[in-house]
Amino acid sequence: MRLILLSTLVGLSLTSPTPAQSVIVKNDVVYGKVHGAGLLADIAYPEGKGPFPVILSVHGGRWVASHRSDPGEGAIDVQKWAGFGLFAMTIDYRLVGCTPPPACYQDVQCAIRWVHAHKDKYPIDAERIFLIGMSAGGHLASLAATLGDGPFPRTGGWEKDANAIRGVISLSGPYDLEKLSWGNLWKPAGGDQKAARRLASPIRHLGAKTKPMLILHSDNDNSVPVEQALEMAKALDAAKARHRLMVYQKKGHMRITEDVIKETRAFIEEIGK
Repeated sequence: MRLILLSTLVGLSLTSPTPAQSVIVKNDVVYGKVHGAGLLADIAYPEGKGPFPVILSVHGGRWVASHRSDPGEGAIDVQKWAGFGLFAMTIDYRLVGCTPPPACYQDVQCAIRWVHAHKDKYPIDAERIFLIGMSAGGHLASLAATLGDGPFPRTGGWEKDANAIRGVISLSGPYDLEKLSWGNLWKPAGGDQKAARRLASPIRHLGAKTKPMLILHSDNDNSVPVEQALEMAKALDAAKARHRLMVYQKKGHMRITEDVIKETRAFIEEIGK
């Protein structure tokens, strides 16, 4: 059961199930390079001319753990999502135990630029790029919707390509790192740590340029309290930024469920028109 608490999107039409399509899957695609090491992704897309809307998956794990193939941290099954008629991509990024933030966010930005740079090689509709992330992945996706490049230099490659996105789906994500119990894991190598967490909080960057957001959260999330989602929705409403908030009952720290897939596809259909 779910409770829709706040919405500025109206008229969402739910898509009917898409018949299974033949898809092409490519694993271990290098989408960027940093310090001589490759940043890896898996991609999948339907056979056919396209172009297809893009769904780019950013996994969770508190920025310290997990990987692009972990459904427990919200990574999508690219073959399944390509069957919905999408160009699907799931990425690894540098974890904070290896490289301090904002490296993980710079890698997400690199992946977006890779998509733009390869719109002629693959059947990509670069005007309809959507990010989906769970937990820490939802945070990184939401930061892309609100901050864009920000003050962070471009790394990994494709520095001259665009980084525009159409919208974001944030599942169980945090939006204010200063109020998050594990927000102190966002610890850059130097400088003012509190200021860095403030800068990395999506709720601090709302305005006319904020991309449409679908926020999905459970009322009993013990990792990211639902207040994070409620306060973000309130701030988006004040900023007159397009968004939709759905609060579910007793789902805990939500992963991707069939209902999440349904709502995501409806959001992409509506926003991607």
